[in-house]
Amino acid sequence: MEIIIAKNSGLCYGVKRALTIARRTRRARRGSVTTLGDLVHNPRISDDLRSQGIGSAEDAAAIDAGTVIIRSHGVAPEVERALRARKLRLVDATCPIVKRIQRQVAALARTGPEIVIVGNPGHPEIRGLVGYSRGRARIVENVAQARALPARKRRAVLAQSTQDADLFGQVVAALLERTEELRVHNTICRSTQTRQRSTSELAARVDALFIVGGRTSSNTNKLYEISRRILPSTHFIESAGEIAPAMLRRARRIGISGGASTPPEAIREAVVRIRANTPASFRRET
Repeated sequence: MEIIIAKNSGLCYGVKRALTIARRTRRARRGSVTTLGDLVHNPRISDDLRSQGIGSAEDAAAIDAGTVIIRSHGVAPEVERALRARKLRLVDATCPIVKRIQRQVAALARTGPEIVIVGNPGHPEIRGLVGYSRGRARIVENVAQARALPARKRRAVLAQSTQDADLFGQVVAALLERTEELRVHNTICRSTQTRQRSTSELAARVDALFIVGGRTSSNTNKLYEISRRILPSTHFIESAGEIAPAMLRRARRIGISGGASTPPEAIREAVVRIRANTPASFRRET
């Protein structure tokens, strides 16, 4: 049996940057240090940050003192203003890619076209972008929702930074049928696109594939959906302990891919777990 780890698996630049900022802030600041929501969507990382004295609160109203770290997904402008009005010290760990999308949405909100964002309306990145749109953005999750929109003369369409590139293209095609002038902004992070491509290529070459990452992670869920379309024997796991011998049965080549918030040790542990259940060599694609 052979184990192959997909290229570009594990922590992306934006997540590494956010973690560095959080840990540096904890060392430098006295008093409480709290992230507004989980810094990244991975329970292992969240547990590690708590062990270092970095708390997390979903509701800004629950933070009454100390330093607040804005997580990698960003927040709406009104949330940031409310925190500053309460004299809390802010540290911004928003991913630079998300920052760029925020600026694009804010600029579009000033120039007039209807704004369509392809993404999950419940995701914190999307909630932040809606704030930058001054409430003018329409969020669509799929092609059916795009086709249900009324005809418009002018529109601009963007994507959540971790969106499925194929789905974004399908939504753009649907909007072209409903819009006279459509401005397309491909705001999917380049790292996300590369990760999706390497995962889909690996799925076509193996007998089983494990996607490792947090279940609430948008980009990890997209990797699972993309791989599952190609390879039904795709398994979404948060930890190596979820790998059962039945998942490995009759598989000669096994692939592993990790989301952008998946720590490298989680991928290493998946390799160890598989090798403990069956003789296997492994390699990381380059």
